[in-house]
Amino acid sequence: MTCYYDFQNAPGASPQDNNGKYDFLDNESIVSKLLEFQETATAIVSLNIPHIHCSSCIWILENLQRLQKGINYSQVNFPEKSVRITYHPEMVSLKEIVYLLHSIGYEPYISLENYETGKNNVDRSLTYKLGVAFFCFGNIMLLSFPEYFEVKEYWLDQYRGFFRWLIFILCLPSFIYSASGYYVSAYKSIKAKMLNIDIPIALGIIVMFVRSTVDIIMDYGSGFFDSLTGLIFFMLLGKMFQIKTYSFLSFERDFKSYFPIAITKINADTSEESIPVYDIKKGDRLLIRNQELIPADGILIAEKAEIDYSFVTGEAIPISKKSGDKIFAGGKQIGKVIEMEVLQSVSQSYLTQLWSNDVFQKRVEQKHKTITDRISRYFTPILLLIAFAGFGFWIFIDVNTAFNVFTAVLIVACPCALALTAPFTTGNVLRIFGKKKFYLKNALVIEQLAKVDTLVFDKTGTITTNKKSNISYEGKVFSKDDLIVLKNVLRASNHPLSRMLYDFLPEAKKIQINDFEEISGKGIHAKTDTLTIKIGSYEFITQIVSLSSSDSNKVAETNTCVHIEINEIYYGKYIFNNQYRKGLAVLFEDLIHTYQIKVLSGDNEGERDTLTTLLPKGTELIFNQKPEQKLAFIENLQKEGKNVMMIGDGLNDAGALAQSNVGISISENVNVFSPACDAILDAEEFQRLNYFLKLSKKSITTIKMSFALSLLYNIVGLSFAVTGNLLPLVAAIIMPLSTITIVSFVTIMSNYYAGKK
Repeated sequence: MTCYYDFQNAPGASPQDNNGKYDFLDNESIVSKLLEFQETATAIVSLNIPHIHCSSCIWILENLQRLQKGINYSQVNFPEKSVRITYHPEMVSLKEIVYLLHSIGYEPYISLENYETGKNNVDRSLTYKLGVAFFCFGNIMLLSFPEYFEVKEYWLDQYRGFFRWLIFILCLPSFIYSASGYYVSAYKSIKAKMLNIDIPIALGIIVMFVRSTVDIIMDYGSGFFDSLTGLIFFMLLGKMFQIKTYSFLSFERDFKSYFPIAITKINADTSEESIPVYDIKKGDRLLIRNQELIPADGILIAEKAEIDYSFVTGEAIPISKKSGDKIFAGGKQIGKVIEMEVLQSVSQSYLTQLWSNDVFQKRVEQKHKTITDRISRYFTPILLLIAFAGFGFWIFIDVNTAFNVFTAVLIVACPCALALTAPFTTGNVLRIFGKKKFYLKNALVIEQLAKVDTLVFDKTGTITTNKKSNISYEGKVFSKDDLIVLKNVLRASNHPLSRMLYDFLPEAKKIQINDFEEISGKGIHAKTDTLTIKIGSYEFITQIVSLSSSDSNKVAETNTCVHIEINEIYYGKYIFNNQYRKGLAVLFEDLIHTYQIKVLSGDNEGERDTLTTLLPKGTELIFNQKPEQKLAFIENLQKEGKNVMMIGDGLNDAGALAQSNVGISISENVNVFSPACDAILDAEEFQRLNYFLKLSKKSITTIKMSFALSLLYNIVGLSFAVTGNLLPLVAAIIMPLSTITIVSFVTIMSNYYAGKK
C-alpha cells in the first residue's frame, strides 16, 4: 500500500477554511490538557478522527512519520476512531500535526470537554442509512403488491406507469445514499489495485438498478426495485449487526475494569493500605516503590526521583525529577521509595495501552489470520468469475434468470462470516479468560498457548505464595534503630521475599533513606545518615566477619534465606519456610502427561527434597539461577525446537518472560506491571492453569470448525445461486443470517468448552 496515496500527482480535496482554525493550539496550557504525556524529547496525544472507516485509513494514519519529520510513530484504535501519536515536541508541534491531518482529509475532532469527560463523538451515519433504506424498502414493497398478484383493476391499470415511476423515485435515496458506502469502498479498492468484497456487492447493486430502470423505460415490467431496496436494507442490517457484535466483543474483552493492579495509598493518619488503581482519586497521596508503575499523573513529593518512561516512549534512560515536578502515568520508579500526590483520577485504559505498545510486541506468526487473509485475497476474483460465468450461461436461456443468478452469486457469497470466525472466537475466549481472572495481552496469545509443549515455572513468588510463609531469624540481636532502618529499606522493595519480611517485622516510624539500589536477583544496598545496609543472598553479602569457612558452607545449604549486613558487619539471616500454592501437586500431576515441566529458582537447593516429594516424577528442578541464566535457559530450550511458556512473578523473571514464546506473570494484586509478559494470571486461579491451556487448544479447534462451516455455507449458497434457484432478495436475507450463524456457533462452542472441567 506504499503507493496508495500519491500526494504530488493526485492531491486530495481538503477543506478550504482552515486558516486560523487551530490557532488555540499555540497556547501551551491548552496543549498540556490534550497531551497524555510530555517530556523534553517525547510527547503523546490521542486525537479523535471521525473519518476513519477502512483499512486504507488505518494505513495512512499509521504512516504519518513518512509525511512529517518529528513524528515517531502513530497507532490507530479503529473501534474508537482515534489515533495515538508519539512525536518530538522540539521538531514538530501539535498544531502542525493537526494541520497535517487536516490536509490529508482526516480532520481531528478536538473538544477539551470531550477530553476531560471521556465522551467520544459518535458516528451515526450507518443508522441514518439503515433508516432511509428501511423507509424505501417498506414503501416500495407496499406499492409493488398489485404487480405481484397481477390484479386487474381500472385505477391500477390506468396508473401502472405512475406507480412504477413512483417506485423508481423512492428507490433513489436508498440506491444513492444508503448504498454509498459500498461504492466508495469499491472505488478506493479498485484505485488501490486491491479487490475487496465490496466490489461484487457494489457491482450487484448497480446491475440490478440499471436492469430495473431499463425494464420501466422499455415497459418490460416493474423491475427489481423491491429486491434492490430489500438487498440494501438487509446488507446494512448485517453490517449493523457486525458492528454491534464487535463493539460488544470489545467491551466484553475489555480487562481494564478489573485489571489486577493495586497501589499503596497513604492515609491521613500515615497508615498505608493497598487499593485498586481505579479507586484512586484526585488529591490522594500514593507510595511508589522500586520498579512500581506510576498509575496516574501527579506531583512528586519526595526530594528527588529517577523515572523510567521506557514503557511509554521506548527510551530506557531514566529522567531525573525533583520535588514539585509533574510525573506522568506509565513511568516506572527506579530506586528508593517515593511519595506523590495525584492530580487526576486513573485512566486504566491508558495503563493497558502500555501493555499493547509495539515496543513490547513479540513477532509471532498468526496462522489463522493468515488463512483468513489468503482466502479473502482470492475470494473476490473467484466470485466475480463465477458470477460472470453464470450470467454468460443463463443469458442465452432466460434473461431474467441470468440477472438473478449474477446478482445472487455476488451477494450470497459474501465472506463476512469467514472474516468474523477467528476474531470472534478468540475474542469470546479472551472474555471467558478475563472473567476467570486470566488476562491476555491480545488474541495472538491464545494461538501461542495452544502450541506450547514445555512449561517453565519460577519458584519464589510463583509456585510459592507471598502471603503465607513461616519466617524465623538466626543471628545477632538487632537494636531498635537497626530494625527501623531495616523496615524502611524493605519498604521500597517489591521482591516477594522483601514484601513478606516487611510484613513480618514490627511497625516502625518512617525515616529518610538517602541511597537505595536494588540489584535484580541479588539484593538491596542502601544508606542512611549513619548506616550502610545490605540485604540479600549469601553471595551478595561480601563482608561476613562472624562466620568461619565451615559455617559458610552450612549457610549456603540452608532453606531460602535473606541475609543482613549492617556497616560491613554480618548480623544474621531470616529463614523462609515457603508455603506452596494451593493445588500445586494436583496441577503438576495433570500437566506432566502433556507437557515437559521445569522449575527454575534463584534460591539454593535447600528445598530440593521438599519439591521432589511434592512434584511428580519427571519434573526438572534447577536452582541457583540468576536472571540472565533463566533467560539463557529459555533460549536453549527454544533452540531445541521447544515452544516454551514461562510462568514467573514479573520481577527477576522479566527477561525470561520476554524471551519465552508465552510469558505469564503471576499477580498477588501488587503494582508490579511488566509489559514483557503476554498474560497476567491472578494468583488465586493458579491451580486452573491446565484448564486455560486446554481451552486455548479447544478454541483453535472451534476456529477450524467454523472455517469449515462458513465455507460449506458459501458452497451450498453458490450452488443454489448459479442454478437460478436463489432470488437476490433471499440472498440478501441469508447473508446476515450466515454471520449470525457463525457468531452463535463459535459462542456456543467456546462456552461449551469453557464449561467443561
